[in-house]
Amino acid sequence: MNALARTLILALMTVPIATVASAQGSDHAAHGGVTVPDGASVVYGPGPANLPKGTQISLVAGDPAKPGPFVLRIRFPADTLIAPHTHAQDETLTILAGSIHHQHGATLDKAAGKPLRAGGFVYLPRDMPHALWTTSEPVELQVNGTGPFGLNYIDPADDPSRTAQGAR
Repeated sequence: MNALARTLILALMTVPIATVASAQGSDHAAHGGVTVPDGASVVYGPGPANLPKGTQISLVAGDPAKPGPFVLRIRFPADTLIAPHTHAQDETLTILAGSIHHQHGATLDKAAGKPLRAGGFVYLPRDMPHALWTTSEPVELQVNGTGPFGLNYIDPADDPSRTAQGAR
């Protein structure tokens, strides 16, 4: 696992875990079940330093640092760029609110980006380079994947944790 993946995993270990509904009973939680009754129940914290400043993240289920499935919720503010990057495992993105642009490729080309709105979905096989950016509105999305999971920038200079932008 490379340094960027370790940074993301370590940062996610400090992210608040979404509320687990007790209405399902203790047996539900004891077996690893998670129930989130509505979006207001999701608790967000600051995103890791290798995501743009202002990013908020919530670990809903699982642990991206360990083998097995996980679910994250991520909020990106307006006018945010996540430069071309890959992931070592498959990833799905579901847009929950707002909009974001998505582009496949190792080089940023905003003209090739496609807008995704609430209800939009993307499946990304492992190691597929892609970029994301918001325009005038923020976005909330859900990331589903299998750990161990991390984000690897194509150009390491694009990693916000290497610049003042990544300072939290």
